[in-house]
Amino acid sequence: MQVAVLDDDIHQLELLSRAVEALGHDCHRFETGAALLQALKRSTFDLMLLDWELPDMVGLDVLRTLRLQHRARTPVILVTHRDDERDVVQALSSGADDYLVKPVRGAELKARVLALLRRVYENPRAAHRYGDFVLQPELCSVMYRGEAVALKQREFDLALCFFTHLGQVLSRSYLMHTVWGHDADIPTRTLDTHVSALRNKLVLRPERGLRLSAVYGHGYRLEAVTAPAAEGDA
Repeated sequence: MQVAVLDDDIHQLELLSRAVEALGHDCHRFETGAALLQALKRSTFDLMLLDWELPDMVGLDVLRTLRLQHRARTPVILVTHRDDERDVVQALSSGADDYLVKPVRGAELKARVLALLRRVYENPRAAHRYGDFVLQPELCSVMYRGEAVALKQREFDLALCFFTHLGQVLSRSYLMHTVWGHDADIPTRTLDTHVSALRNKLVLRPERGLRLSAVYGHGYRLEAVTAPAAEGDA
C-alpha cells in the first residue's frame, strides 16, 4: 500500500518511515503540510501518518483540508507529543482515525497501522458489495445483479482499487504500483488497455449508475452518477 508520512523532524520521519516500510508498504515522506497537500493533487495514498506541529501549518489543518476539499476517506493516524485529553478529542473530531503520542514505539506503531488497515479495507478475501455490484476476490469475478462477470487478475485488482476508492481520483502511478507492483517496468499504455477492458466488461457507464473516466493530467476516477430513466418510466 501507499503510505504518506508527514513530519518536519527528520529523525521522527526516518523512524516512522522505517516502521511503515518494514510492514511491506511504500512510504512517501513529506516535511511540510503544503508539500503533502500539493502531492494529493496528483497522488493517492492508502494511509497517512500526520504530525501535529509543522513549520507551515498544524497537522489538523492538513487533516481538515483532506476531508473537506479532497473528500478522501483515507485513514489517518495523528502522531504528536500532545497527550492532553482535549487534544485527542479535537483530533478525532477533526477526522483522525487514530492517535499516537510521541515518543513513538515501533512495535505499537506497526500494530496500530495493521489494525487500522484491517478495519478500513476489510478482509481482502471477503466479498465486497457496492450497490448492484459484488466483488469476489477468491473467484476473481464481479457479480452484477446476480450475473457473474469473469475478469483477468489485473482487471479485478483494478476494479477493487476503483470500487474501494469510489469518487476519488486515482493517479496513474498509484494504480500501476498497486496492481503491477512498485518495481514493475511496464508501459503506461498497458494501464489504459486494462482500464478500457474493465470499463467495457462491467459496463461502467451512466446507464448502470457509475462512470469510469480519465481525469486529464491525473489518472482515472470511478464515480456514482444518476442513471438515465429507462424508456417507459414515469
